[in-house]
Amino acid sequence: MHNWVRASSSDLTGAPPQPRSGHTAVNVGESMVVVFGGLVDKKFLNDIIVYDIDIWQWSELTSFGDLPTPRDFSAAAAIGNQKIVLCGGWDGKKWLSDVYVMDTMSLEWMELSVSGSLPPPRCGHTATMVEKRLLVFGGRGGGGPIMGDLWALKGLIDEERETPGWTQLKLPGQAPSARCGHTVTSGGHYVCLFQLPFALFGSAYRRLPISNDEPPPPRAYHTMTSIGARHLLIGGFDGKSTFGDLWWLVPEDDPIAKRSSVPQLRNPPETKESERDLDTMAAEALRQHWKESTPETLQLKELNALLRDYQRLVTRKYTAQSSLTSTDFGLPGKQTFTFYHIKTSSELRMDDIPKLLEEYKTLVI
Repeated sequence: MHNWVRASSSDLTGAPPQPRSGHTAVNVGESMVVVFGGLVDKKFLNDIIVYDIDIWQWSELTSFGDLPTPRDFSAAAAIGNQKIVLCGGWDGKKWLSDVYVMDTMSLEWMELSVSGSLPPPRCGHTATMVEKRLLVFGGRGGGGPIMGDLWALKGLIDEERETPGWTQLKLPGQAPSARCGHTVTSGGHYVCLFQLPFALFGSAYRRLPISNDEPPPPRAYHTMTSIGARHLLIGGFDGKSTFGDLWWLVPEDDPIAKRSSVPQLRNPPETKESERDLDTMAAEALRQHWKESTPETLQLKELNALLRDYQRLVTRKYTAQSSLTSTDFGLPGKQTFTFYHIKTSSELRMDDIPKLLEEYKTLVI
């Protein structure tokens, strides 16, 4: 079972993208979500904005090389942990079928030369990497009907040394109806399609069960990005309004899922600083989760967030009484906080985790 949870503004630092539709958003590596282009106030864009989920920060970047033309309704996906592939879209005058690859380390774009039969030019489609192939589904182009076809592009993995080429696929099972402006996100051997959630297991479609009744408002031209077991939905358009919101689709036992059931605070934060200091519904739910955790139940993927909150709580409670200059931070009559100066959880040893959790629980009231 999964839950929808709206992301709090306190999750974000830096300047987020303007509310937009028809953009793409791709998770690259362990911490980057890369947003490309889209439509803002009737203007087509080819900008690159990156959200770093490790430090919760948005940054606008400058790319180089064979830049894609400004467009909306294109589709993009990650190739491994470093590259992004972008295909198709609408530039305000014509439907596109071109394919570009960007290296996120150098921020350089390259247009891909593809041989053989090509999918019809289109926009509003999806592009999803599943193992070594890019799957493109649906969309609309050429003024014709909405499409429900499925294509696979090979030749994107350097080590395979394959000539890039397209193949149209036919799968068993109840396929989604023809559509455009939808989203598809992948994980392992399956794909999940929104707005009606379906999962593809063993090359057959199956509806994804949702346990809560608080989904995002209906929309099209949004993005939905896979980040581990979580999926992040950004923006979109409902026919009247352009969205700038973010929604998580997470397993119901994920700590984020607890946010949807936590009541509103009676005394909300009064300043922007305090809003960002985790005095929010999300923070209270996570802190309660960690307070009840043991070293055996705590997941490794939670350590970075736990360490950040540990350091935040130490700073808030004790900076008025200390300069925080010692390696082991402590106060007269108070316990020592061993991990205040640790930069990331990768510096922790496994036998540090019980001590970290013990000290954290003394900070949470």
